[in-house]
Amino acid sequence: MLSDKVAVITGAGSGIGAAMAEAFNGAGAKVVLADVSGQQEEVAKRLGDGCVAIHADVTKGSDIQAMLDAATTHFGRLDIVCNNAGIDGDLGPIGQCSEENYDRVMAVNARGVFLGMRYAIPILVAGGGGSIINTASIASTVAFPTMSPYCASKGAILMMTKTAAAEYAGAGVRINCICPGVTQTALVQRLPAALIDGAVALTPMGRVGQPDEMAGAALFLASDAASFITGSAITLDGGYTTL
Repeated sequence: MLSDKVAVITGAGSGIGAAMAEAFNGAGAKVVLADVSGQQEEVAKRLGDGCVAIHADVTKGSDIQAMLDAATTHFGRLDIVCNNAGIDGDLGPIGQCSEENYDRVMAVNARGVFLGMRYAIPILVAGGGGSIINTASIASTVAFPTMSPYCASKGAILMMTKTAAAEYAGAGVRINCICPGVTQTALVQRLPAALIDGAVALTPMGRVGQPDEMAGAALFLASDAASFITGSAITLDGGYTTL
């Protein structure tokens, strides 16, 4: 499915990013796993040949450039970029949200995706095209009280995705995003149980999503099966946003 393709994935040390790495590697792609946690090393070791781990802080342009350079240095090309790294931040109503918390969430979630696209797109254009998959959230379209910076950052990702897709469709670069609902990741496990239980109660499927389900959508968007899809947001929420 992705034979001879080279992918870079941020936030690849755990959760959805690690599941993406496993799915892409299983589909034949060479993968650069980027994270700040150090866990990307273990994921790359487990997946074996064809995977390279690199430390990258997605808020820093120099780290993003080094991450992308790792793809071309180790594997000779770049075809796919998954801007997946994200954080939730401190919870609380906006009237009590610190400037520091807002800035930190926006830096990782929104600036990280901006930088990922800013530096990857020229490489993809020069190589004749490619695919970018950004991880947004259903929080880009519906509210989650106590999480205003997170919702704002995911809304920014959604609109950056659509705008960049329109800008670079003619150059052969497809840019889409996935919008997960509540998913079984370390980030979600840190949230209050009442918040998670409430979301599940409002989900027609009656459960949280799994990282591999999110990775499956990213794999589809990265593949030639999605060759006429750009500027789209795929919602993976068990029906939460249908109600």
